[in-house]
Amino acid sequence: MYGIQATGGAGIMEVFELPELIELNAFGGSFEKYIEAVYEIFKNDFIDTKPTFQGIRLGLKKYPLVDNKEYTFYHMTHEGNIESERTPDVRRMERIGWPRPMIDDSEHSYLKVWRNTRRGKGGTKSRILILHEAEQYLVVLDDRGNYILPWTAYLIRGRRQLQKHLREYETYKKAEAAKRT
Repeated sequence: MYGIQATGGAGIMEVFELPELIELNAFGGSFEKYIEAVYEIFKNDFIDTKPTFQGIRLGLKKYPLVDNKEYTFYHMTHEGNIESERTPDVRRMERIGWPRPMIDDSEHSYLKVWRNTRRGKGGTKSRILILHEAEQYLVVLDDRGNYILPWTAYLIRGRRQLQKHLREYETYKKAEAAKRT
């Protein structure tokens, strides 16, 4: 297992352990064997069985298929802003085993979970974000109202980008607390 123990003002915080990385070198450098092994993990975690987010079973965006694999797999393992030009990202692939436990155990005290809204070409999107701060790893779910889809997951590159997410999380928490008062 792969996890980090954090200490805080109140003592030691419980660790959220993540599965080991799936590394390309374990497959003799064969990218074809590697991507098939990565896909098998994804298939087990999101197709053969379904994760649940706070009691809600997740669906899956299957189409359009990319190389005969579900679109969500493509999004979780490739990077780029232009959909037709996304490229494989080995760092995402190495961590393909991480989204499922983070989704299933999203209420764990170590994970930061919040909602945001994004506006773009496809309209307004309601997202749920799950952050493992120490690993700088983010899982993004798409809340469609009646159901939730795993959307993407990635390693946050750079301290500035992590700080941006942490500020958004803190703003969300303050707004939620204000609603309760």
